[in-house]
Amino acid sequence: MNINCLIIDDEPLAINVIKSFIKEIDNITIINTFTSPVNALKYLKEHKVDLIFLDINMPLLNGLDFIRNLETKPLIIVTTAYDEYAIKTYELEVLDYLVKPIPFPRFMKAVNRAFKALDTAKAEDTSKTIKRPFTFIKVDKKKMKKIYLDEILVIESLRDYLKITTQTNKYIIHSTLSNFTSLLPESNFIRIHRSFTIAIDKIDSVEGNSVEIEGIRYVIGRSYVENVKKKILG
Repeated sequence: MNINCLIIDDEPLAINVIKSFIKEIDNITIINTFTSPVNALKYLKEHKVDLIFLDINMPLLNGLDFIRNLETKPLIIVTTAYDEYAIKTYELEVLDYLVKPIPFPRFMKAVNRAFKALDTAKAEDTSKTIKRPFTFIKVDKKKMKKIYLDEILVIESLRDYLKITTQTNKYIIHSTLSNFTSLLPESNFIRIHRSFTIAIDKIDSVEGNSVEIEGIRYVIGRSYVENVKKKILG
């Protein structure tokens, strides 16, 4: 991943030091620098950044008030000549606090923390966007029950009803096996018999013309054998 960063410091020499450090590190890009925190705030209203290197003692607006005025807060690494603001900045949830003159190894450690924090945030966002497929089944006249498709083991036909066996429960619903099977993704489920549709990834073993799922063996119907074995065994 690549980190986009800003440098905000009223001393151009301090900006140049951070620039020189960043040149030595892969996958981090300086998208702008500011000697005025007020101008930096204006810039951030229209541009998204991952990380800010921020001085504390600056004219018009100090670093602490700058953080408080951010509408969306990126990761922030404080770079200052004073150590007395450390507690206040941590209360504002800064990522790290570097005291000038900053040794390069200490700078590198702070940047690595930024990479780690962004990786973690990205993983969390990804997990939130991954949705488990599900369906609702009518378990009585009034109640609709949500079941996740990845928990289904077997669907068994009982004439005009179905018995759906999941990893945690069993449900009887009014439906036909053909209709219910048609609602399931073909990549995950296959009909193996006129009475059974199974979850392919829940098969523990295949023996002869039968499959085993959680200790129970299910016969593959004669007319289904060729298609089932082709799909399951490739």
